[in-house]
Amino acid sequence: MKSVLVTGATGTFGRAFIKERLTHKSGFRIVVYSRDEQKQEELERELSGQSGAESVRYVLGDVRDANRLQSAMRGINTVIHAAALKIVPRCEYSPIEAVSTNIGGAENVIRASIAAGVSKVIALSTDKAVNPINLYGATKLVAERLFIAANHLSGSPGNPDATRFSCVRYGNVSGSRGSVIPLFKKLSAEGKPLPITHTEMTRFWITIDQAVAFVVQCLGKMEGGEVFIPLMPSFRIVDLADAILPDPNYGCDIVGMRVGEKIHETLITPHDARYLTSKANHFIINPNWLPAKPDSFAEHDFTYSSDTNTEWLSVDDLRRMVK
Repeated sequence: MKSVLVTGATGTFGRAFIKERLTHKSGFRIVVYSRDEQKQEELERELSGQSGAESVRYVLGDVRDANRLQSAMRGINTVIHAAALKIVPRCEYSPIEAVSTNIGGAENVIRASIAAGVSKVIALSTDKAVNPINLYGATKLVAERLFIAANHLSGSPGNPDATRFSCVRYGNVSGSRGSVIPLFKKLSAEGKPLPITHTEMTRFWITIDQAVAFVVQCLGKMEGGEVFIPLMPSFRIVDLADAILPDPNYGCDIVGMRVGEKIHETLITPHDARYLTSKANHFIINPNWLPAKPDSFAEHDFTYSSDTNTEWLSVDDLRRMVK
């Protein structure tokens, strides 16, 4: 990764990725591509004085702007597409905006990357793209399909010199924008009950450092067309509440499920299992232009879901990790 452009780079992932690269690498260039000048200013101040900070460039632009994207990608060999509208209720209320950014923006990133001769493009996806029941998940499903199919547009199958596209799919990042942890901690500090939408709800757990490390790992091994999924533990929302509450007498309020919310999240479906490869710390859904793999995953209708996971975090585990 000699020159990397990150869309939505002032978000949780982008900030963590840049700090990780500055800590462990030198002699490279990072382009921050985002539309919020205030967040760019804050990030630049935050990085000030850190070794390698002079290698970070800040470009104002929106993924909806194809020309601006192509201009920003000159000389770039790696793109990480992290920009998206992500808050489920906001996407439900403003669906055209979500489609324009999450789907139209994905297409613009694809076309700009090919036009600029970028070597590798990896897009960040979400468990909500699997069997989606809300607009955000539906737009991310389409974005995933666009990035996988973009390998045909660039001619990358069988051509290592063409632009290659892959996706990383994982659950909510703990403590990130959209995570319930900051809200729970704030309410707990104020002595207020925590809102629980459903007592049986489960989710996957991944930290921002783990997400960054996994994306870097996938960039090193991607050939184009894969969807990479890390192995992650699951946790129960009620256990998370117990881990955060300083006094169990504060309790929780059962507020009911929001529009577009699932009790459990799924990362791999039985359909995906036909193309699935298992590695030490992750799964790979191989591109469908390769032969399906009639192995044990497909034979047993394998599903990777937060409620049937084999690895779980206890209340004590969560308390340590939240702390």
